Amino acid sequence: MCTVIVLRRPGHDWPLILAANRDEMMDRPWRPPGRHWPDRPEVVAGLDELARGSWLGVNDHGLVAGILNRFGTLGPAPGQRSRGELVLEALDHADAQDAADAIRHIDPRAYRPFNMIIADNRDAFWLRHADSGEPPTARPLASGLAMIAAGDLDEIETPRLRRYHPRFAAAAAPDPGSGDWSAWEMLLAETETSLHDGPAGAMRFVTERGFATVSSALIALPGIARHGVKPVFRFRAWQPEATPWRDVLAG
Repeated sequence: MCTVIVLRRPGHDWPLILAANRDEMMDRPWRPPGRHWPDRPEVVAGLDELARGSWLGVNDHGLVAGILNRFGTLGPAPGQRSRGELVLEALDHADAQDAADAIRHIDPRAYRPFNMIIADNRDAFWLRHADSGEPPTARPLASGLAMIAAGDLDEIETPRLRRYHPRFAAAAAPDPGSGDWSAWEMLLAETETSLHDGPAGAMRFVTERGFATVSSALIALPGIARHGVKPVFRFRAWQPEATPWRDVLAG
């Protein structure tokens, strides 16, 4: 159950802040974000070594795209394509609206259900593909904080969202200009949950069957007025070995 948190602040120097925790089987090989695709030199994203796609990335145009499985759809399925391809498909575009339109027109039977977040410094969208017989829908994200995991956007019945949505809303927002990401970094690292919720209520967890939070990421997109300033992309691994936060891209 991966999780993405999006803070939209139109008109701000940094109008889009995105945080993400990736939950996956620990034995599925991957590489940290980088320029892994020679035919897509403008893309910086994590690489899923099994299917060669990605779960989260940005491009040099200032577009961010991330994908999450919906409940009950972990892993590949016979006859269906990897959902990680869709992150690369979105990152082929320079504009969030164009990228969302492209994803809306995929063959819905070719992919297992997913949630997807696509954003630039002007627009942001939640792509919902809950039924393989119906095309994905695209919903614009309003200003403010939104959070999504394996269900619907801001679905407070989801234990992780119920516990952590108010905590992210109350925490100090990251300040990419000063380099202060501390409040959100601490929240992404938290293992607090309840006996009732178990791992599903924690932001970060490890289970006995090898399913765990394997990495965290923080991304900030600069506003239109900040010409020449790059997006910021920060990353740390938790599994199979914990690493410190590092800047993949620095604004």
